[in-house]
Order: sequence, then structure tokens, then C-alpha cells
Amino acid sequence: MKLIFVASPYKGDIEKNIEYAKEACRHVLNEGNAFFCPHLLYPQILNDNNLEERKIGIKMGKELLAKCDELWAFGGHISSGMFEEIEFARKNRIPIKRITHLNMETKEQTLLRLGM
Repeated sequence: MKLIFVASPYKGDIEKNIEYAKEACRHVLNEGNAFFCPHLLYPQILNDNNLEERKIGIKMGKELLAKCDELWAFGGHISSGMFEEIEFARKNRIPIKRITHLNMETKEQTLLRLGM
């Protein structure tokens, strides 16, 4: 099982983007992998509208990205935060996969394959 860093937009329509990030994480899970999605975690503790706290969140995300097997970039738009993450992955030779559209059918048999 690989550990996948999930990169997807956060700013803008935050509610919609959070739901999309959850779908992206489900996609990673359905592919048989574990995921780390910093923008589903850090904004629960850090204020993304505070520049210093946003920088802390991005820095912590990169620390964990360095430990991931791959970065998967989701969505039709690359945000500035995603761009930073992708560039970090490139510089550290972390494989990058681009996924512009999610097919979010129910994947019960995939979850069964994972023993869930």
C-alpha cells in the first residue's frame, strides 16, 4: 500500500472544495492506497486566512509530503498551494499523478478488497 499525498484546491468555495477533497481521498482509498490530505486536517487547527499560520500549514504539509510515495493532483485547476506542493514533489523526485476528473461510483468491492 502506497501513501499518497492528496493535492486539490482549498481556497474559494471552501465547502465545495472540502467535499471534493473527501472524494479525492475516497478515490485514493478505492485504488488500494493510504492518503494524507493536509487541507482536510490543518484548517481545523490553523487559520488559513492568517498568512503566518498558512505558511506553517504549508511547511508541515511539505514535511509529510517528503514521506509520501506519490503526490496525486486532483481537479481541473492547479491552485497556488497545489503548485507549491507539486514543485516540492518534483524537486524531491516524488512521482506526480494528475487526475482531472473523478468517477465516484460506489466502490464497495474495492473496500472489500482492502478488508474493510
